[in-house]
Amino acid sequence: MPDLRAASEHGLAVAVRGGGHSFSGLSTCDDGMVIDLGGLTSIAVDPRTARAGGGVLWGEFDAATQAHRLHTPGGRVTSTGLGGFTTGGGYGWTSSKYGLACDNLVSAEVVLADGRVVRASEREHADLFWGIRGGSGNFGIVTEFEFRLHPLGPQVLAGLMAFPVERAPQVLPRWRDWADAAPAEVSTGCAVIIAPPEPFVPAELHGRPVLVLLVLYVGDSADGAAAVRPLRDLGPALDRVGPMPYTAFQAILDPFAPRGWRSYARGEYLPELGDAAIGEFLAHAAGLATVGAPLSQIVIFRIGQGIAAVPDDATAFSHRDAQYLFHPISIWADPADDERMIAANRAFTTAMRPFSTGAAYLNFTAEADRVRDAYGDAKYARLVALKDRYDPANLFRLNQNIRPGRPAAEPALA
Repeated sequence: MPDLRAASEHGLAVAVRGGGHSFSGLSTCDDGMVIDLGGLTSIAVDPRTARAGGGVLWGEFDAATQAHRLHTPGGRVTSTGLGGFTTGGGYGWTSSKYGLACDNLVSAEVVLADGRVVRASEREHADLFWGIRGGSGNFGIVTEFEFRLHPLGPQVLAGLMAFPVERAPQVLPRWRDWADAAPAEVSTGCAVIIAPPEPFVPAELHGRPVLVLLVLYVGDSADGAAAVRPLRDLGPALDRVGPMPYTAFQAILDPFAPRGWRSYARGEYLPELGDAAIGEFLAHAAGLATVGAPLSQIVIFRIGQGIAAVPDDATAFSHRDAQYLFHPISIWADPADDERMIAANRAFTTAMRPFSTGAAYLNFTAEADRVRDAYGDAKYARLVALKDRYDPANLFRLNQNIRPGRPAAEPALA
């Protein structure tokens, strides 16, 4: 581990890189110190927990735990790193049943700004443990995670269905009604995308906006087949829901997250998905997907009961009572399109704002000014006090930053 004291003494910015999935580009920096955790790749699994290094990617973690028919809620793209995902909260496909990744964190090894290495858990450094579960990388560098594991797989009932976007005004309210009534074992989301020219996609959909319904049943596949029957009754143009390896479903969005492309995204909570919100969503979604063809995705996730079951004050993560998460992802290749693509995404988010709670999910948000909105005033004040204790000089500031209460001690940004 590099000498953090040297970075502090010289006023260097410190970026911590796990999987490199930061929408804001905060896992790297110029004229500073980049701490790449990519070499910390050990994974040890026992019947109840798994320990994994801070450089492990979720695809690697899933493969190791699925060898034992176990898992913990993890990233929906396999190249996502454990670190930023977990410390920011961590919505996974099985969170509807088992909560967030941070809810399943048992302990963590943390390198502090002063160079000390500590173990944080409910019994040791409990205040730090509270903060790293939702407070991002503000308090130290997590070099090892210990997760609680749950039985699942290797086969699950999962997949996607697709409908021409013209049918979305009829399909989406029925999906919403089904999702609202579904048990915790049902994990689901919807997205408007441009249908790829893949052999399994009907030719008449190629290159056209489509409404995609994604579903995973967190339990027995036979029970899952019965649970998704109402979606099949809607008559999808493409039905790819069936038994598959859990690891395959975890990778289902990988083709939409290639390395080297430019991106901008938001994560906004919805207290419900009413008809007016659906109407506004559909008024913009196909246009934004088309502007960002072929990789942009306009997503709404149903959050699920497993997250709300954890008391709000148990972790730094907040807003557990929301029902849906609105997540427009714009992806493009040409830097000349930056201004246009970001403006279009922001305009869509603004149009959806009347239906939101006003809070933000920081793992999905590229805007630094939404940090306080992610926590609320009381919890944010608690996080500032924690920052003052563990990182008063704000050495760890290349993140969704919680600024210390004593800004005079903070070095200038590099």
